[in-house]
Amino acid sequence: MTEALGEASGKVILLGEHAVVYGAPALAAGIERGARARATRCSGASALLLGGRELRAAPAEEDVARAFAALLGALPDVGPVRVEAESDLPPGGGLGSSAALAVAIARSVAALARAPAASARTASEGAAAAHTAADAAAVTDAAAAWERVFHGNPSGIDTTAAARGGCFRFTRAHGATSVAPRDDLWLCVGSTGVSSSTRSMVELVARLFERKPTLAATSIAGITALVENAAFAIEAGDAVALGRLMDLNQMLLAGMFVSTEAIEALCKLAREAGALGAKLTGAGGGGSVIALLPPPPPGNRGAAASNGAADRVLAAWRDAGYSGFVTRVRAGMTRTESQEQA
Repeated sequence: MTEALGEASGKVILLGEHAVVYGAPALAAGIERGARARATRCSGASALLLGGRELRAAPAEEDVARAFAALLGALPDVGPVRVEAESDLPPGGGLGSSAALAVAIARSVAALARAPAASARTASEGAAAAHTAADAAAVTDAAAAWERVFHGNPSGIDTTAAARGGCFRFTRAHGATSVAPRDDLWLCVGSTGVSSSTRSMVELVARLFERKPTLAATSIAGITALVENAAFAIEAGDAVALGRLMDLNQMLLAGMFVSTEAIEALCKLAREAGALGAKLTGAGGGGSVIALLPPPPPGNRGAAASNGAADRVLAAWRDAGYSGFVTRVRAGMTRTESQEQA
């Protein structure tokens, strides 16, 4: 059977969400959780198997089916395909689950299009083809078509993170440029347990900014300054400064009314447990929080919880009824290496 695999990273926005929609820069990074997809040729109509459900790529009211059709329509015609996909990321959690699925699916289909119909492939061969042979621009365009079904006018940062991995500075006008952390960035990611709609939150901020243009100008300018300083802090290995900048970004986001009681509680608990800074990541209104951990002691850089901070943050969240996990952004790696080793 001819098959091909695709993989993609989940993401966190370190600083800059919402302002990025208005042309400001944001800092984002791929994380060590993501999505996977397997594409095979089939007879009849193309179909997507996701979460135990099979959806046809045909006109339908369901968003996932329409998104799958839009994605296939943006790729070179490969004929009928069956795609099995899965994600390690919670939907609506602000971690780029939708974009990771889109990129993984697009990569698997693009790789299948390049595979001779009569040749069999192993899973590892299919995955390599998805990463090296697929045209990056076509995959990104297809993932963007998928994302527009769910989010209307997304900034593109989620699909960029899913496709690139690594850490990068992003603007809508100029896309992504790499930011190289001097040291690993260790993060606890906590879930509010409430799903959030990116489209709804972006529209909420748009209405607020229309009513209060002065707030819009000051918020966007403030977040821009924080992002630029955070990029310097990341490259200099100054985790303390990065944490303080994240806290300031959270204050501005709260002033834009995208924070919630649960988000504020997660941030407060994380800081009290030893995190250097904490903020929402993604659209807000629910979703997830990221907490920056102190770097491990010299000589023990490979251990996430070597200084106990991760355990303390996760325990504080767990005791308050929240869940979370630890991830990292690796230092001294290109974005491709970051994705391949995640």
